Amino acid sequence: MTDFFSGIAPVKYEGADSTNPLAFRHYNPDEVVMGKRMEDHLRFAIAYWHSFAWEGGDPFGGQTFVRPWHPQDQMATAKVKADAAFEMFDILGQPYFCWHDADIRPEGDSFGESLKNFEEIIDYFEEKMSTRKVKLLWGTANMFSHRRWMSGASTNPDPEVFAYSAATVKTCMDATKKLGGENYVLWGGREGYETLLNTDMGRELDHMGRFLNMVVDYKHKIGFEGQILVEPKPQEPSKHQYDFDAATCYGFLQKYGLENEVKLNLEQGHAILAGHSFEHEIATAAALGVLGSIDMNRNDYQSGWDTDQFPNNVPEVALAYYHILKDGGFTQGGTNFDAKLRRQSLDADDLIAAHVGGMDICARGLKAAAAMIEDGGLEDAIKDRYAGWDTPEAQAMLGSDLATIFDKVAGEGINPAPKSGRQEMLENYVNRFV
Repeated sequence: MTDFFSGIAPVKYEGADSTNPLAFRHYNPDEVVMGKRMEDHLRFAIAYWHSFAWEGGDPFGGQTFVRPWHPQDQMATAKVKADAAFEMFDILGQPYFCWHDADIRPEGDSFGESLKNFEEIIDYFEEKMSTRKVKLLWGTANMFSHRRWMSGASTNPDPEVFAYSAATVKTCMDATKKLGGENYVLWGGREGYETLLNTDMGRELDHMGRFLNMVVDYKHKIGFEGQILVEPKPQEPSKHQYDFDAATCYGFLQKYGLENEVKLNLEQGHAILAGHSFEHEIATAAALGVLGSIDMNRNDYQSGWDTDQFPNNVPEVALAYYHILKDGGFTQGGTNFDAKLRRQSLDADDLIAAHVGGMDICARGLKAAAAMIEDGGLEDAIKDRYAGWDTPEAQAMLGSDLATIFDKVAGEGINPAPKSGRQEMLENYVNRFV
């Protein structure tokens, strides 16, 4: 036990009129939405790295947070950090959490020492999870922070780094399976390049594809029943990331024969960095059959960087969940808060309040999305817009050829008149629900 969250009671649902800053106003885990409990729809997870490992630094300044588990270079403090984490899980009552290996154990002087630390803390987690409802949504490996990863992991020009990466992922997959994790994520980090002057792109892509095939093979070898997920991540930190967005990742998966084995973990902030909306990335992944899970956060739209702030925009979140619900909702995936406090938000209750607010925003978005689906207005508008394609004549044209279509257009004097897309009316429609 720690005293970091001393005096903070478990967060309860108090309804929309509550003025308690540490109460849920919209997230009621037992509320039924479209035939399913809200908790089971949203499947919230807390990110261990931002909530507990991040020390509050930025490119112009160092640590601002002072926690009982600092410095994070000893097993004793790693266990204090775990104690605090599970105390927060108890306070918030969310069903899942997520980790990178480097978040939860101190770095050793060798691979063997790091592995020993990692296995010890995984055993500590297993013990704590045995008496709680919280489960592991996914595990992953941090293969971007240490200097060994400066030129990538699976795409590194040094085969020893490739080997170290493979060994690291094996240990993290073993730990994820041991803790009952429902997914395993490959977070590219530095799988990209700074300049083509020193890069063999074709070789790097082939190595990345081979690496991911090894991961899938190992999943089947050990009987891991979770999803393997890849997280699209543009421009950060490499200028040219190979996993730029959902469409790019799908093309990569197809090239290396993995489109039926691997799905995507999509992040709102990464979508914005790629020049997309979050709903675009979700709809793209859903259309391609590779939507797996999401990281929920937001960017500062003035900074142009991945600031990993907690969500606070109900219309954005509603449209994201609209496409998730249209795709059938989460199965093994969920909503991971890949979000962190601002470096001036120093206190324990700031960390609780941030998650409370994010969970409320997601709850409001989910309910709005469900209401839109149940109303059917957007689907009716789309059906009406494409109604011409439902005729036998239009369907037959898709199986025809250019010359036959030319004869029809020329012979019948076809001269189509444009029809309104009614965008503003549909935007007004969405605003009725949010």
